[in-house]
Amino acid sequence: MRRIIGWLAVIIMAALLESTVLQRISIQDVLPDLTLLLVVYFALQGGEERAMFTGVLGGLMKDVAGNARLGHNVLALVIVGYVAGRLSKRLVTDHPAVKAGLVFVASLAYGVIYVCVQYVQEPSIGVTHQILTNRIPTAFYTALVTPLVFLLLDRMFRRDEGLERSVA
Repeated sequence: MRRIIGWLAVIIMAALLESTVLQRISIQDVLPDLTLLLVVYFALQGGEERAMFTGVLGGLMKDVAGNARLGHNVLALVIVGYVAGRLSKRLVTDHPAVKAGLVFVASLAYGVIYVCVQYVQEPSIGVTHQILTNRIPTAFYTALVTPLVFLLLDRMFRRDEGLERSVA
C-alpha cells in the first residue's frame, strides 16, 4: 500500500513540478520531461503495465496542470510506456548510458506522437518546426537529467522494497 501511495505522489509531484517550478530552469522554453522519465523508469522496473498506468496518470496530470487538450499526453505516454516496457525485457539496462539513450529515444517518440495527434486536430500547426525547435531539444535535456532522476527514484522505491522484505 505504501508503494502505491508513493507511486501516485511521485507522479502528481512530477506533473506539478513540470508546470510550475521547472519553468525557472527552462532553456529557451525547453524543459526536462519528468513525467516521461517516470514512465520509462517504471517500464524498466515494472514492465509495460506499470509504465502504461504511469502514462495514464501522468498524462492526465500533465493535461490538467498544463491546460492542454485532455488525452493528448495520455495517448502519447501510454504508447511510449508500452514500447519501453516491451524493450526493457530485451535490453541490458544496468548502464546509465543505456538508460539515458532509452529515455532520449522515448522522448523523441513521445514528441512525434504528441505533435502528430495535435496535427490531426489542428492541421495549421507546423509539425516539422515544432519537432526541430522543441521536441528534439527536450529529448536531449531529458536524457541529460536521467541519471540524477533515476538515482533519486531508485533510492526512493528500492528502500520501500527493502522495508517490505524486512517486515515479511
